[in-house]
Amino acid sequence: MKADNLKELKSILSSIENQVNNRFKGLNLQAQETMLADLKRKLENPKLWEDDSKIPEVRNIQMQTAVIERKLDGWNKVKSGIRDLMEYTEIAELEQEDSMLSDLLKKTNEMEKLFYQLDLESLLNGPDDSKNAFLNIHPGAGGTESHDWADMLFRAYSRWAENSGFKAEIVDYQAGEEAGIKNVTLYIQGPNAYGFLKAENGVHRLVRISPFDSNKRRHTSFVSVHVSPEISDDVEVNINESDLRIDTYRSSGSGGQHINKTDSAVRITHNPTGIVVACQNERSQIKNRSTAMKMLKARLYELAQEEKNKEIESKSGEKKDISWGNQIRSYVFHPYNMVKDLRTGYETADVHGVMDGNFDSFIDAFLRQKSAENN
Repeated sequence: MKADNLKELKSILSSIENQVNNRFKGLNLQAQETMLADLKRKLENPKLWEDDSKIPEVRNIQMQTAVIERKLDGWNKVKSGIRDLMEYTEIAELEQEDSMLSDLLKKTNEMEKLFYQLDLESLLNGPDDSKNAFLNIHPGAGGTESHDWADMLFRAYSRWAENSGFKAEIVDYQAGEEAGIKNVTLYIQGPNAYGFLKAENGVHRLVRISPFDSNKRRHTSFVSVHVSPEISDDVEVNINESDLRIDTYRSSGSGGQHINKTDSAVRITHNPTGIVVACQNERSQIKNRSTAMKMLKARLYELAQEEKNKEIESKSGEKKDISWGNQIRSYVFHPYNMVKDLRTGYETADVHGVMDGNFDSFIDAFLRQKSAENN
C-alpha cells in the first residue's frame, strides 16, 4: 500500500474501514458478543463452582470464553485503530502536516496486516481449529536420504512455530542411524495451532541432488506429516487398556544428548488400529505415559472424525481429492527451484524461504480454497 499525500491516505483508510465493518457484519460477530456475555454470566453463577461434577463444563465454558474474547479483542483493536488513524489523518490534513504521512502510513500498514490475519483466522471455524496440535514427521522409504528430508522439515516447522508465536515442544525424537531423524513429534501450543497446521497434513515430496550420493545423482524422497488436535479431557474417547501394548525404553534428546539412565520413555501401540505414539520429553515415566495417552486419544478422535466424514461423503455422493496420506506438496531443488502445493496450485520459487519456515502462503491458499468449497 502506498499513498503520496494525506488525501490519498484518507481514501485508503476509508476503504479499509468499509472492508473491516463489512467483514465484522458478515461474520456475525455481534452474535459472538452476545454469546460472550452469556458465557460470562454462567461463570459468575456460584452453583457452577460448587459441584465437582461440573468441572468439565466449567473448563469448556472457560475455553469458549477465551476463544471468543481473543477473536473480538482483535477485531475491536483493528476497528478502533482504523478510526483513530482516520482522525489523525484528518487533523494532519487540516494542519497541512505532511511530515506525519510516513508515520501514519506505517501504522496503517500494521492495521492492514492485522485485518488480513483476522480475516484468515475467521476461516478457522472447525470444532477443533482453535486447539493445540501434535505434529508428527515420519520419513518414507529411502533410508538416509528420507531421514535427512524429515530433519529438514522438522527444522522448518520448528522455525514456523517460532515465527508465528507458537510454543513448540519436542515430545518424541528418534535420530537416524547415519543422519536425519527416524521420527519426531512436536507439541505446538497456541491459539488456532491445529487450524493452521491441518493444512500441512499429508505426504511431502523432495527432489534434489543428494548430498549422500558420491555420484551426485538426483533423488526423490517422501516424508509424511500428520497433525492431530489436542483433545480436552471432557471429550470422551473410549480406549480399552487390553488393546494397548506399552513399551518403555531409555530416551535421548535431539542429537543423542541427555540420555536417561532409566527407562522413562514410553511407546504405546493401539493394536486394533496400528497407531503408535511415543513420548520421551520428561524424565518421569508417568508423565511421558500421560502425554502419550493424550496423543493416542487425539489420533483415535481424529480417526473417528474421518470415518464420519467418509460416511457423509458416501451418502451425498461427494468425492474428495484430499485425504490423509496423499501427496500434497512437491519441493524441487534441482534442476530448478520450486515448491508447489498440488491441492491449491500455489507455488513459489523461494525454496530457501519455505525451508526457513515460511509456510504461511501455502496455509493461506489452503484455508481460502476450503472455505470457498464449503460456501
